[in-house]
Amino acid sequence: QVQLAESGGGLVQPGESLRLSCAASGSTFGINFMAWYRQAPGRQRELVASITSGGSTTYADSVKGRFTISRDDAKKTVYLQMNNLKPDDTADYLCNVVRFAAGYWGQGTRVTVSS
Repeated sequence: QVQLAESGGGLVQPGESLRLSCAASGSTFGINFMAWYRQAPGRQRELVASITSGGSTTYADSVKGRFTISRDDAKKTVYLQMNNLKPDDTADYLCNVVRFAAGYWGQGTRVTVSS
């Protein structure tokens, strides 16, 4: 089993930045895919960004150029640096990892962008 703990959410104004962290614990050997999803009220959960064990990344079109995903394998942590935040980025952000074809989810951290 893998346990995930997200942190870093909060209330910010448009144009500001936040960095989310997701620390994995438990049986972490073999994690080969890490990602951030988000879910806003009344909307479907969407993939925001992902990173493989080889460092390949993908981003949703809506966040390209503003968000950066990274991972620190020594700390078993994946990060999401979010710059130039917009009100449409308001959502619960959830960490997801895949280990030997099994997916695990964190509880989420809330990001609110409002003036």
